[in-house]
Amino acid sequence: MTTGQKNALKAADSYLSYTAFSYTGLIEQLEFEGYSHDEAVFAADNCGTDWNEQAAEAAKNYLELTAFSKDGLIEQLEFEGYTNAQAIYGAKANGY
Repeated sequence: MTTGQKNALKAADSYLSYTAFSYTGLIEQLEFEGYSHDEAVFAADNCGTDWNEQAAEAAKNYLELTAFSKDGLIEQLEFEGYTNAQAIYGAKANGY
């Protein structure tokens, strides 16, 4: 593991410890922080995250802020980078 990969993985773990990210959202955040695309993908691939559970947590966070219809919640999760299957999982995990 390169130093860049190791640090990207540490950063990914840090981000995921306080908020939910989709796979693509995490990669984008890491790239924004200056990690290369390859380092960001490495971190997202190796952080051990359950992306369905991230979608469920993101859905929970959205529902705590405002009301969403089932379809609206799924669309919001997809907009955030979750796959359709992950977005549906997130909605179902929160009562839809």
